[in-house]
Amino acid sequence: MLLACATKTVLFAEQSVDFGKDIQPIFKRHCIECHGMGGKVKGKVNLFEIENLRQLTADPDLLETLLGVIEDSEMPPEDQPSLPSSVRGKLIVHLESLLAQSLNSGKGLARTPIRRMNRFQYNNSVKDLLQLKVEVYPLPERMMRDRNGYFRPESGKMPDKMTVSSRPLGKSGLIEPRLGGVAPFPQDLRAEHGYDNQGDHLSLSPFLMENFLTLSNSILNSPTFGPKTSGIWSTFFAPPDDKKVSEEMVRQRLSPFLMKAFRRPAEKDVLTRYTQHAFRLIQGGMNFTDAMKQVASAVLASPRFLYLYENSDNSSGPSRVDDFELASRLSFFLWGTLPDENLLEEASKGELSQPEMLRNQIARMLKDRKLKRFCDSFPTQWLQLDRIISSVPDVKKYPDFYYAPPNYRTTMDMMMEPLLLFETVLIENRSILEFIDSDFSYRSPRLERWYDPEKKSSSKLGGPVTLNFKRVPIQDRRQGGVITSAAVLTMTSGPEETKPITRGAWIAGVIFNDPPEPPPADVPPLPKADPETLKNLTIRERFVAHRERADCAVCHNKLDPLGFALENYDPVGRWRNSYENGLKVDPSGVLLRKHQFNDISAFKDAILAEKDRFVRGFSAHLLAYALGREVNAADSPALDSITKTAADSDYKIARIIEAVVMSEPFQTKYTKE
Repeated sequence: MLLACATKTVLFAEQSVDFGKDIQPIFKRHCIECHGMGGKVKGKVNLFEIENLRQLTADPDLLETLLGVIEDSEMPPEDQPSLPSSVRGKLIVHLESLLAQSLNSGKGLARTPIRRMNRFQYNNSVKDLLQLKVEVYPLPERMMRDRNGYFRPESGKMPDKMTVSSRPLGKSGLIEPRLGGVAPFPQDLRAEHGYDNQGDHLSLSPFLMENFLTLSNSILNSPTFGPKTSGIWSTFFAPPDDKKVSEEMVRQRLSPFLMKAFRRPAEKDVLTRYTQHAFRLIQGGMNFTDAMKQVASAVLASPRFLYLYENSDNSSGPSRVDDFELASRLSFFLWGTLPDENLLEEASKGELSQPEMLRNQIARMLKDRKLKRFCDSFPTQWLQLDRIISSVPDVKKYPDFYYAPPNYRTTMDMMMEPLLLFETVLIENRSILEFIDSDFSYRSPRLERWYDPEKKSSSKLGGPVTLNFKRVPIQDRRQGGVITSAAVLTMTSGPEETKPITRGAWIAGVIFNDPPEPPPADVPPLPKADPETLKNLTIRERFVAHRERADCAVCHNKLDPLGFALENYDPVGRWRNSYENGLKVDPSGVLLRKHQFNDISAFKDAILAEKDRFVRGFSAHLLAYALGREVNAADSPALDSITKTAADSDYKIARIIEAVVMSEPFQTKYTKE
């Protein structure tokens, strides 16, 4: 849902709205029959019990929802009389005004929660703090590994060929050098409402705290941790050449170490405690290196290291993050790790928050190779590619999907394609509209034959260890972009047939950031038809039973056009014109009740006609990932501003990322209720 831009919202705030005259009569005539009257509360929205403006403006998220469904003509539903255009226009103006009033009053302000690092961030932070030349532990969440050094963002260009591998779907990830004897804690799963860095999912139980203590000890006492694997060995762990150890010398080594670990200068008493602890160990007979290892182990298990948080300034409302907090937010957003010395230096001088300096730092970070960590985390979760791991097409129906014992699957090739597309858009600073429709993509020999089984190629298909990809032009709009990639089409299908509703829900959530509510618990499965009946039905016709249920029709009216638009693709992403029973595939539909389409090209055009809606949804995904929380109505003015910035810069991804960082939510903290 695309709200008015921030400037427009402020203008509406001055208008006077009479609830009994302007709002309530419309609710009564067109809404409460399904939303409150007689106990019916569809979509968890009860408008019957709202009696005044105070109740309505107290919930900005409800106002945003109402405004969205009215603007998009989702309500009233198709089987009910639509709002007269004059009534609809006035209602939109009134709701925009009320939303502006609600937001201006500070209601619904989103708080960036205190949260611990997830496993991915912990690995990166430990590796950077200790300057490790090996991995800390294996990370299956890194779905695509660079095997030939192709990822060079400083060049501004992706090469035409690259070699990659995958830890989740192949054994090649096991050969990465890492610390011996170090086992990670369990993987942090992606939250239903977003990403694996969401604050409400990243608690720290006593059991997990104990695991962190064990983990930090195993890292520092690993048999392979030493001068060959740690870049700070000689300046931190090794004893001084003159063998004279003083408390001041220990303090001098600990001060920069703690600053980097805690992302700000350590308080004097904190530095003193760590220093005195290390010095007492040395005076008690422990050798210098072991004493410093023990102190470093304690740092890695400290809440100051483990937790991402902002200091309270005793303000009762929003306030600006300080420069050190800004450095931490920025670094964990783009690099998934601690701020580097450059960021901390500018924060120390109080200059990082200056707009010109901040923009320069963003540009620098987007050219740094640590940006690969952003690519290892954000796109796989945004596109929900973790779902492809469990995709198991029927082996009898699709035997060529499986190869090489023990049943390696073509999904390994498939999932690399959208990830390489994302990295190209990012490194080359291209338009994010290419995620919808691109004129290039990446193919391995196996994937090339998968899309075109008739095509002859002299290239070997390759085995399950590493995969060779090349950049290829796309001239057929049935391919290109992420929506029509074999990875997405396969992971949103069942073993034997497609799942249009699953595909539609994926597009609604990923592309438009408008995921549907879970279906009611009492929704029956599609009736199982006998083989003779199936011969005369398409999947669209089998779904008629669901559409006829009033409580199902609202969601199906929204999701069906999105999912059936992709019906020309079979359960493994190959093109088809007809079903196995010979009936012709019908991909036609209407997007948002206003853009008709009859094929995939027209469907992509329909989405591009709503490009600002897609850009706003993508920006909301970025903001949720950057802040570790869900976005809500209070973030709407910022998202509108980011969307406008994107449009003014040809939708280039670097400008969008910069706009996210420069936005008010990114630079604001709410530390007290």
